[in-house]
Amino acid sequence: MTLLTLLPKFFIVAFSKKLLLGFLLYAVLVPVAFSIDIIVNTSVPIQRNSLNKTRAIFAQQLNYWSNGEKTRVFIFKDDHPLHKQFTKNKLNMFPHQLRRVWDRMVFSGTGQAPDLVETEEEMLEKIANTKNAIGYLTKGSGYENIRLFEYE
Repeated sequence: MTLLTLLPKFFIVAFSKKLLLGFLLYAVLVPVAFSIDIIVNTSVPIQRNSLNKTRAIFAQQLNYWSNGEKTRVFIFKDDHPLHKQFTKNKLNMFPHQLRRVWDRMVFSGTGQAPDLVETEEEMLEKIANTKNAIGYLTKGSGYENIRLFEYE
């Protein structure tokens, strides 16, 4: 065998190993990166909701809980990595789509954008201390006055 006949086999094996390594890293790291919990203040009257209603709450199109109390929505800035992951993986939309809905309501005078927070600690504090509040964190369980909010 000459070097030219062995060379393609070497590249195939090397490429296969890199592909396998890349897949394993993806399989291990992606679930960790996308583990975001929707959290609510314990005053929120419902435990779970549909995806469409949850999306409507964060889009500020559904402004009242089932008991008639006004919702308080807290989010991170559009360019925050957690906000990007949340909108894509939990709401199944892009941050700019959500922003467009808020902007349309604000400019037309029919609604308002959610309240912005800077850090996860601030999000935790706001949700824990604001009646009827909803938001999201990378880990939202185990805190006083906060519970997980699920959707189907």
